[in-house]
Amino acid sequence: MKILAFDSTARAASVALSEGGRVLAYTVADNGLTHSEILLPMAEDICRTASLSIADIDYYAVTVGPGSFTGVRIGVAVAKGLAFRYPEEGKANCVAVSTLEALGENLFGLNGIYCAVMDARRGEVYNALFCCENGTLTRLCADRAISLSALSEELLTLYKDIPVRLVGDGYDVAFSALGAAGVPLLPTPELLRLQNAASVAKCAARLVKEGKAVSDTALSPVYLRLPQAERERLEKEKNSQKA
Repeated sequence: MKILAFDSTARAASVALSEGGRVLAYTVADNGLTHSEILLPMAEDICRTASLSIADIDYYAVTVGPGSFTGVRIGVAVAKGLAFRYPEEGKANCVAVSTLEALGENLFGLNGIYCAVMDARRGEVYNALFCCENGTLTRLCADRAISLSALSEELLTLYKDIPVRLVGDGYDVAFSALGAAGVPLLPTPELLRLQNAASVAKCAARLVKEGKAVSDTALSPVYLRLPQAERERLEKEKNSQKA
């Protein structure tokens, strides 16, 4: 089972190729180019490195959110386009992966509480909590947008005195806020902190085994809140109605 996986939910873009649960190749780019410019060339290069063509891929996996609205849309569009171009007759060949779940996969094998955090601005993070114990990773809550103060209170209430590992592009802001609130934190190695397509591929392999692959038409972004422009529009409408 060959999986081509993408992540474009943050500033850096990454692509990974896996087979049988083993990552064959992985590449990441943070060079100032847009995701729309580099994702497909990166995919072609990584397949060429493995002496494969994109047509040899069984499943196309992508993080569908949360994350940058533009980045999420680009990643999903690339995966949908490839899956449509090289369909497997009668078989769903796309895998939708939560960005936060893929971040949790980064830390797999380290016992304890994982707190995936992506900066959502305005004192909030996109977040999910996981627990890893004896090689088993358990999700503790659904993906959500939550304030850092509410997250701190929850961790101190439900998981008091249990050290927490942060992971995600909201690492710095969350480490500062949660640490100041008294949450016991363990430092996460820098190379494990950010989104990467290798973890997306590993999550996708598990989802395929669980029968959760979907068709290219069913693959779509998952937003935990409205884009900023839409939120601002609604706020203006609300204020005009009050006037």
